[in-house]
Amino acid sequence: MQTETLATVQTPILAGDCGNTCPVQRTAKILDGKWTTLIVRDLISGKKRYSELQRSLSGISPRLLAARLRLLEQHGMLTRTVYPTVPPTTEYELTQLGSGFRDVIQAMAKFGELI
Repeated sequence: MQTETLATVQTPILAGDCGNTCPVQRTAKILDGKWTTLIVRDLISGKKRYSELQRSLSGISPRLLAARLRLLEQHGMLTRTVYPTVPPTTEYELTQLGSGFRDVIQAMAKFGELI
């Protein structure tokens, strides 16, 4: 089976004829807001502890970071591992599904350099 690039795919999605089952809309719901995309960006390089993410994402509240991490975990984009230390250590890592978002992040970075 031949792999097609986004540029070669001719689908109603790219033509704007997408209804309630639109995959772009489903993706946008998961990646809603700037913080979720930035969390995924930070996790592309590998596992991160909660405190590392919080330091990297200056301006995000602990409550919002926890909520976005839960959302990504619920959607199968990342896994959370809690180690029985005092205090508990929590690490986050992208799943295979979450890692598939790497090309989108790279495209966003490339576009951001143009604007």
